[in-house]
Amino acid sequence: MNRSALVRAILIGTVLQLAMVVAGHFVPAIANLFAVGGMLISLIAGLLYVRAARGGWGDSLIGGLIAGGVCALLGIVVSYLLKDVTATILLMGTASSAVAGLIGGAIGKIVTGLRV
Repeated sequence: MNRSALVRAILIGTVLQLAMVVAGHFVPAIANLFAVGGMLISLIAGLLYVRAARGGWGDSLIGGLIAGGVCALLGIVVSYLLKDVTATILLMGTASSAVAGLIGGAIGKIVTGLRV
């Protein structure tokens, strides 16, 4: 696993997750999009990992899963502390975002494989 690529993907994903959470705390319309927006950000984190790591399939999928799950967990913890989501979202949101990160890793691997 490419540690620097993973850290970079997690940092970028976390910044995006936190921006969404803070904006959603003040703008209810954004808060209504937490689930979709959070999973999309995790998917992007998975893509970012693959783009930087350039590893095999296993590495790409696991790295995407970890990047997507960790950045989502950090964002959800902040959202929970702001009392914008319930504790059950910590588990469900992190799990679904980790899967989105894995999907991002797969998409990134497919797209990277198509490059000449």
